[in-house]
Amino acid sequence: MNRLSVEGLLYWFPAFVFSTTIHEAAHAWTALRGGDPTAYRGGQASLSPWPHIRREPIGMLVLPLVTAIANGWAIGWASAPFDSEWARLHPRRAAVMAAAGPLSNFALAALALIAIKLGMASGVFQAAPGAHSWSALVIPAPGYAGAELPSFAARALSVLISLNVLLAIFNLIPLPPLDGSAAVGILLPARFAGVMRGLGPAGSMLGLLAAWKVFPALVGPIHEWLMRLLGG
Repeated sequence: MNRLSVEGLLYWFPAFVFSTTIHEAAHAWTALRGGDPTAYRGGQASLSPWPHIRREPIGMLVLPLVTAIANGWAIGWASAPFDSEWARLHPRRAAVMAAAGPLSNFALAALALIAIKLGMASGVFQAAPGAHSWSALVIPAPGYAGAELPSFAARALSVLISLNVLLAIFNLIPLPPLDGSAAVGILLPARFAGVMRGLGPAGSMLGLLAAWKVFPALVGPIHEWLMRLLGG
């Protein structure tokens, strides 16, 4: 097993499962608070990954493992069920429920950022020099170079902030089936989200393909923004 595979299994796969679990649980809990207990009854309002893996074993387990081993980073999907009639009757609540997932990823990224900044302030971490990767936004400071715990923490926090920022921004693209297509109902007329839902599976497939075309153009600027944020 090469270095990338080890990195994918040790850092990216656990970060993906953890972050996606939080994302889907945020959807479920927000829906419950808004009057839709569908995901709660299905077990998705849980911080345990198992209910989410049982619902989407390919997206939550198989594909992330395969991509972690093959590419050194993990990708996949998950979902939380909701009552479409509830969403039709309460479009604003449904929009807030849709936004809750990406917002939870931003919250996780913010916590990782705070931990990194504390590590930098205490002299444990420093911004990685040069064209550093998503997995190494920060590295141990010279006095901690080679130390196992600072090295592990620097890489784990780099992956956690990178993955969650990418998940949040990708999911906020306002195309079905991504969360952004419903979350825009917070700002736009409620009928917009209804139109998005009405596109059905074919619309979701086209939307997902379009999102994958759009997102690569955002990756470079996102990486540069994170580097500036960390002082790199």
